[in-house]
Amino acid sequence: MNNELPKTVSLYTLGCKVNHYETEAIWQLFEADGYERVDFEHQSDVYVINTCTVTNTGDKKSRQVIRRAIRQNPDAVICVTGCYAQTSPAEIMAIPGVDIVVGTQDRTKMLGLIEEYRKERKPINAVRNIMKNRVYEELDVPAFTDRTRASLKIQEGCNNFCTFCIIPWARGLMRSRDPQEVVKQAQQLVDAGYLEIVLTGIHTGGYGEDLKDYNLAQLLRDLEANVKGLKRLRISSIEASQLSDEVIDVLRESKIVVNHLHIPIQSGSDTVLKRMRRKYTMDFFSDRITRLTEALPNLAVTSDVIVGFPGETEEEFMETYNFIRDHKFSELHVFPYSKRTGTPAARMPDQIDEEIKNERVHRLIALNDQLAKEYASRFEGEVVEVIPEEKFKDNDGQDLYVGYTDNYLKVVFEGNEAMIGDIVAVKLTKSGYPYNEGQVLRTIEQH
Repeated sequence: MNNELPKTVSLYTLGCKVNHYETEAIWQLFEADGYERVDFEHQSDVYVINTCTVTNTGDKKSRQVIRRAIRQNPDAVICVTGCYAQTSPAEIMAIPGVDIVVGTQDRTKMLGLIEEYRKERKPINAVRNIMKNRVYEELDVPAFTDRTRASLKIQEGCNNFCTFCIIPWARGLMRSRDPQEVVKQAQQLVDAGYLEIVLTGIHTGGYGEDLKDYNLAQLLRDLEANVKGLKRLRISSIEASQLSDEVIDVLRESKIVVNHLHIPIQSGSDTVLKRMRRKYTMDFFSDRITRLTEALPNLAVTSDVIVGFPGETEEEFMETYNFIRDHKFSELHVFPYSKRTGTPAARMPDQIDEEIKNERVHRLIALNDQLAKEYASRFEGEVVEVIPEEKFKDNDGQDLYVGYTDNYLKVVFEGNEAMIGDIVAVKLTKSGYPYNEGQVLRTIEQH
């Protein structure tokens, strides 16, 4: 290969925030090795596809993207990583044109594997058993291509084995990142200009379960005490069972942890939760939400719900519907249950008819719209703090800007490019859903 030309790499991410974080980490490795990053639609020397396997559709989309890369440049080195690579390496190796498969570990070895492939010209399957891994793999991300909210990965894996979920098999068991590394990385991100950090992971709220005498509440305290210039700290997702009284105390006292928690409920029916192998009852969940809203009256609680889980009766669905309505969640992500091959739920009898699933999904989405509007209306006329993220075209084609308040209200307003990444005071002139309208008053904090 001609050494005069820069080496190029193209990266493509499927799936969740953790995958996006890891793609950025992989890019850091390539950049340090002198590579230039090019768009996925362009010719590149190396293609890295970071795959998803959370649903059967995730697998299928991953295969489509892999084939697209191979068509783009048949001479390129095609490297497949991520969750689908971890669970089904043989399936990926069987696609003609795939050169290297790395799972959800050993990403730091990727460059070495590419060099090895260039010498030997033999496909490499570098996937190892993830269940044996007990160590968090350090992958540094000092800055992101996206410039307003930085993710900071604090843990890996999950020990829950819910019956609908393949992820423990793709990510392995719970492993927490060293707290000193978390604080160091957070400071790097703030120094790079980020005012908000989102703590993320496969089972984020489980942080510390595998550490001695250290837990999530302490990590939140340490970040607040030691990271200079951090204005907002968000937890990407936390299970009800992880909302200890200590965590709630930290939320109440903190000046930087935001007024928003994403607490996946999945179902509001105890009988469905048992079949899902979720580790809480609705009484427990209800108690945690009551405690939280006492501590933080304006808290936004968002959630995930799976509709039409095998065996779900109309009564069980209504238990979910009524629970969500009565506890006034501020926004829901509603998913119709989809079979994931290899999970216990996919083999359960009484799979629910697609039409019934869709009809239930629509009922919950209608409830979501109503609850989200109700929550937002509490802030109409108030002055809120927003971090502008990007341009936004409204229905009239007008160029506006959009960003989020700490309690996750989406606000659009007139602004300018220079505001992106700052914290600005915005008066909420008109509440609504999916977004609110506002008017910028002043800049509070520059990034």
